[in-house]
Amino acid sequence: MDYGRVVEFGVFPEPSAEKLPEALSMARIADREGLELVGIQDHPYQRRHLDTWTLMGAVLAGTQRVRVFPDVANLPLRPPALMAKAAASLDVLSGGRFELGLGAGSFWEAVQAMGGPRRTPGEAYRALEEAIEVIRLMWSEERSVRYSGEHFRLAGVKPGPKPAHEIQLWLGVGGPRTLALCGRVADGWLPSSPWAPPERLPGLHARIDEAAAGAGREPRAVRRLYNLFGTITDGPSEGFLHGPVEQWVAELTELALVHGMDGFLFGPAGDPVRQTHRFAAEVAPAVREAVARGRG
Repeated sequence: MDYGRVVEFGVFPEPSAEKLPEALSMARIADREGLELVGIQDHPYQRRHLDTWTLMGAVLAGTQRVRVFPDVANLPLRPPALMAKAAASLDVLSGGRFELGLGAGSFWEAVQAMGGPRRTPGEAYRALEEAIEVIRLMWSEERSVRYSGEHFRLAGVKPGPKPAHEIQLWLGVGGPRTLALCGRVADGWLPSSPWAPPERLPGLHARIDEAAAGAGREPRAVRRLYNLFGTITDGPSEGFLHGPVEQWVAELTELALVHGMDGFLFGPAGDPVRQTHRFAAEVAPAVREAVARGRG
C-alpha cells in the first residue's frame, strides 16, 4: 500500500531540562541537513520535561526551515481555544512553520494530579472531536464564533490571529473510533513504532481509509507519520530499527512503499546528536532515492 505522498523526515528530541542542549542540537541538525520536521512530546506532568510549547518556540527561533509540532499535544491539560491561539501565534512568528499534533489524552492519574479531567474512553473521544471543531473555528476568518459542546464552549469569541499558512492537524490516536475520526476530519495520523509495528499497520490504515471514503475524502488526503525509536549501528542487525544504515534504508523504504507511511520522526535510543547526523546524512537521502526508484 503506497499513498504516493512525498516522504518527509524529522527528529523526535526528548524535552528533558537536563538534556536541553541535545534537543536543540538535534533540531539544528535537522534544519541544517535537510530534514523537514521536529516533533516534541507533550507530557506536562513529567517533572523532568520542559513545557513543550515554550520549547517549540525556542526551536522555531533557532531554526529557519524545519516545521515544528507537538507530538502530540495534551488535550486534557490544554484548552483547545487557547491551543489554537498559541498554534496560530507560533505559525505567524515562524513564517508558517508550525503544525499541530493532537491526542485525546492518557496517563489519567497524572493528568488528574495536575488539575485536569479524568475522562472515560467515550468522553476522551467526544472531547477530541469537539476540540478539532473548536480549533478550526478559532483559525477561521469569522468575526466571532460560538460553539456548545459537552466538553468545550465558545460564546462569541473573536478568532485571531490568522495562521500564516493552513496549519495541518495530525492525530496521535489508535482506537477504532478515533482512527475513524482521523479518516473523516484530520490531515494526518501519528502512530509510534513500538505500539504500531509494521504488521499492525494494514488494519489501522484500513479503519482510517474506510472512514475517509465514507466522508467523501480520498484516503491519501491523510498523511501518515511514524515515530521511530531505534539505533543506527555499524554492526549486524539486532531487530527492527536496530541495525546498520542499509537495514534502515530497506526498512523505511518498505514502510513507505508497502506499509503506507510517508513521514518518519527519529527518536534515537542513545547518542542523539551523532545518531541524528547519521539519520540526516546517510538514511534520509537514501530512502528518498529508493522510494523514487520504487515509484518509477
